[in-house]
Amino acid sequence: MARLGKHIIVNAFNMNCVGHINHGQWTHPHDRSADYTRLDYWTDLARTLERGLFDGLFLADIIGTYDVYGGGIDVTLRESVQLPVNDPILLISAMAAVTQNLGFGVTVNVNQEAPYTFARRISTLDHLTQGRIGWNIVTGYLDSAARAVGQNGQTNHDLRYDQADEYLEVLYKLWEWSWDDDAVIRDRAARVYADPAKVRKVVHHGRFYDVEGWHLSEPSPQRTPVLFQAGTSGRGQLFAARHAECVFISAPEKQLARKAAQSIRAAVAAAGRRPEDVKIIIGINVITDRSAAAALEKLAEYRAHSSPEAGLAHFAASTGIDFSRYDLDDPIPYGPTNSIQSATKLAESRGWTKRDLLNQLALGGRYPLAVGTPTEVADELESWVREGDIDGFNLTRLATPETYEDFADLIVPELQTRDSFKTEYAPGTLRHKIFGQGDRLPDRHTVANFRPGPAVAAQ
Repeated sequence: MARLGKHIIVNAFNMNCVGHINHGQWTHPHDRSADYTRLDYWTDLARTLERGLFDGLFLADIIGTYDVYGGGIDVTLRESVQLPVNDPILLISAMAAVTQNLGFGVTVNVNQEAPYTFARRISTLDHLTQGRIGWNIVTGYLDSAARAVGQNGQTNHDLRYDQADEYLEVLYKLWEWSWDDDAVIRDRAARVYADPAKVRKVVHHGRFYDVEGWHLSEPSPQRTPVLFQAGTSGRGQLFAARHAECVFISAPEKQLARKAAQSIRAAVAAAGRRPEDVKIIIGINVITDRSAAAALEKLAEYRAHSSPEAGLAHFAASTGIDFSRYDLDDPIPYGPTNSIQSATKLAESRGWTKRDLLNQLALGGRYPLAVGTPTEVADELESWVREGDIDGFNLTRLATPETYEDFADLIVPELQTRDSFKTEYAPGTLRHKIFGQGDRLPDRHTVANFRPGPAVAAQ
């Protein structure tokens, strides 16, 4: 088979909790996820990922609890379905301190804090990581999250994206416009640290946000972090086309991945950017060993420890449907949703029953699986890239750190022999490592409308 022609992007997909995607695996004897409250758990993981030349650690997060299934959180608590969950941002400085090249993509909901203070938080991390920070932009989908912060429930799906658009506009003004690149002088003799003439006050009065103030941080290596986004609904794609640099999609089949990827790239081009300005990433499970028999034995062990019901509780929150109310073969009345529209539409199109979902959740989660020897897994990963028209993977964990160690020790060397994976890190920031075009967003991105110019401050 012909060479792939590009290096596959691989992020470790994780969360500051016990149960992330593949639920029930915390009971596996090789799994250390219950140590998530220990800093050495995370610094050890970071070292492993950098040894394996992973592009980054993609940290998911959620505000709220999965309380749809059974009308409560009993299953969620028993199986630790993303509960308890700690703040992911606080992990990054420690992991950055023990690595030199590993990137960090952190999930933060735009409703979690005001854009003014969030801008400083990310600028601080961009400084401390020397430009290795990315932000996964999410708008939320849980009513429990909205109620926990004083709202009656989630606002309309598309309205949440309208608000996120404005949130980004405020951030662009703070990150890109408030300080000139040469504003910081550090002239000891003249007693001038920063030139007042080159620092501007942002004045923004919009539909959702009112902000007046100077950005609190001096320009960081990337200014704006690498922008991740996950959302394939119509409104989500419009948002991605305008803002995203890496789009995370969920696709159970390669042809569905190709369809989603092509749709996203077409939207990016329609927004005046290049299709290659966005990298498409899917979630995947990988189980490997030196022999096919040993890999299948691992698969059987993971299945023995999985909790399909916990996975169903997770999916119930994603769709807003309480599957506990239905028998195994009852038709499910999928309908309009204010949760994750792509998940609900796919389930409705396939007519999935509760039995169908539980079968899919044999590993506790619903991501596609590549299992076998390093050669077999590498073949499957390359097939996903070719047939799915994607750029890389978020590697979910089964047993941690075993999943990541196996990938680093067995899959990476096999991909390297095919020239499908890098043999060393490129220099520079996370953005430059991914795109090879410098530290800052290109001018064809919408951010160019918020760089220094006479009309920005008054918008």
